[in-house]
Amino acid sequence: MSDPGRAEVEVSGEVPSGPVPVAVSGLPAGRAKSMFRLGLEVFIQNRLAIVGIVVLALAALFCFVAPLFYRTDQVTVNLLETNLPPGPGHPLGTDETGYDQLGRLMVGGQVSLAIGFAAAIIATIVGTVWGAIAGFFGGLVDAVMMRIVDAILSIPILFLLLFIVTIVRPSVPVMIFVLGLTAWLVPARLVRGESLTLRVREFVQAVRVMGGSSWHSVLRHIMPNVVGTVIVNATFQVADAILLIAYLGYLGLGISPPATDWGGMLSNGTAFIFPNYWWLIYPPGILIIVVVVAVNLVGDGLRDSVEVRLQRR
Repeated sequence: MSDPGRAEVEVSGEVPSGPVPVAVSGLPAGRAKSMFRLGLEVFIQNRLAIVGIVVLALAALFCFVAPLFYRTDQVTVNLLETNLPPGPGHPLGTDETGYDQLGRLMVGGQVSLAIGFAAAIIATIVGTVWGAIAGFFGGLVDAVMMRIVDAILSIPILFLLLFIVTIVRPSVPVMIFVLGLTAWLVPARLVRGESLTLRVREFVQAVRVMGGSSWHSVLRHIMPNVVGTVIVNATFQVADAILLIAYLGYLGLGISPPATDWGGMLSNGTAFIFPNYWWLIYPPGILIIVVVVAVNLVGDGLRDSVEVRLQRR
């Protein structure tokens, strides 16, 4: 039996040269995988990253959906049911003010997750715009903008937060604003480094030659090409924000009652270490650790995906 490929070559009289296209992973021969699909496959292969996503999804369901079914009063103080151990009616007992501890964990999780993600979004947006402008324009603009970043970075963030929350009344919007505007410095430096590399690339130079404005280059070419680095950093910003709000809550400078967060719950629980009221200490502490580790696992998976995409680019 004759080979159809061989017969076609003999009729045309041409001898193929170079490597023969080979189909990979079910794709047609000669068709390469897109960078997005390649990065997605690398991320899916990272089992720890998938575990992190599952944990975050479960945490979100626990904090935002479970209160719709497990209703508790987290406003009215009930001194007749203070520090009750886990039992019927209160699966995780009650705290020193009579609040149901399980319902308190849900409410505190809403605050911690909302502040963590919202602050990370603000920090990412501000840092991306700042770093992209500084890196693209360079020269005096870059020097002035990055010296501002260096000056603020020289101040310990926790000390700066302690100073701010002592002069303003802590609330969810205030904490989001404060954490967001103190966490944008790291993404600004990362995006600035990427911008310094991208501004000398051929497609950016082509925009300049064709008469495109500098702002057009920043918005349409610089910022979209640093999105991978930005997304990876944003995940770590979420973990940092959750830890910072936990630090402030543990120091008694978190959200004002009757609202709470996991750090504030842990701080209140430490007063009952010696009576061994474990239900006031371990649950919020474990939730903080689990959620932060899950966010970091997702960030590690995204970082691996972005590194593969950068190698292809």
